[in-house]
Amino acid sequence: MPCRSAIASMSLGRAWVHDLEGKLREAAKAGFEGIEIFYEDLEYLAKKDGAEVTPESLVAAAEHIRRVCDSLSLIIIGLQPFLFYEGLVDREEHAAKIEKLKTWFKIVKALGTDIIQIPSNFQQGGISGDMDLIVQDMRELADLGIKEDIPVRFAYENLAWGTYVDTWETLWEVILRVDRPNFGCCLDTFNIAGRVWADPASPSGKTSNADEDLKASLEKIVKTVSLDKVFYVQVVDAERMDPPLTQDHPFHVDGQPSRMSWSRNARLFLYEEDKGGYLPVVEVARVLLKELGFEGWVSMELFSRTMSDPDPSVPHTHAQRGIKAWQKFARELNL
Repeated sequence: MPCRSAIASMSLGRAWVHDLEGKLREAAKAGFEGIEIFYEDLEYLAKKDGAEVTPESLVAAAEHIRRVCDSLSLIIIGLQPFLFYEGLVDREEHAAKIEKLKTWFKIVKALGTDIIQIPSNFQQGGISGDMDLIVQDMRELADLGIKEDIPVRFAYENLAWGTYVDTWETLWEVILRVDRPNFGCCLDTFNIAGRVWADPASPSGKTSNADEDLKASLEKIVKTVSLDKVFYVQVVDAERMDPPLTQDHPFHVDGQPSRMSWSRNARLFLYEEDKGGYLPVVEVARVLLKELGFEGWVSMELFSRTMSDPDPSVPHTHAQRGIKAWQKFARELNL
């Protein structure tokens, strides 16, 4: 996808309480120009009415969603998340992931996109932090993608709770070592600020040296990151946890990192301080879009417990919240 000035897109999230087509219509009606598609939404559509999920039914679901998006003038910017891929100790499990990837290639072609997003692996066991192995796995994936009729790009994303790749700095090390033209990243304001600046388990909601560490990290981004490796940017805030997200918090899940529990339940759109938003999102985004100079898709991504509310007005409400955030953001940054 050619690079252009910042354009609003929306991530519809992985909540299947509401029909995907309805969510797409609300996104288009609100004024979004692009959307991210979740594999699980296609899987849910493929198995509707008790049908078996097969590679063929997944491709058929993707073709259907592509037609819907075309009718709504929505561009599909990517498919995500290709989960739990890099660093697997069990190489038979790795081989199975590669076989699954071949189906994903067919799906992205049916969707009319060329991007697969890969979140950093957050499994607590069965994976290695050996950087040589991680790089080897990513090179294999990139080399397969570039051989496709329409080459597939991979947007690697550092999750703030990733087991070994949880900062953009480590992410960037992987990208440099992989050294493939179709292997880049998605930079996410939540995963940047949520790792170096915020701590949902802390009474203050912040890390011990939050402001200084974030300042240093953002200065390093401008000096380090190459724009040709940034495939899109996700912009999102989150609630400050009060009380802190510790073991007795309602969002706590045994064995799940606090940042993951926080992310799954309590993200917000920008400018929603009245709902508890507190991350320095605009500060991070300004560095990415102005100082670094990124031009391309900017996604209003949201994961939240509110998306599971069965109220039929939820897709409309979320789409309107998202576009309101984008419009205010675009005015503030003069996009």
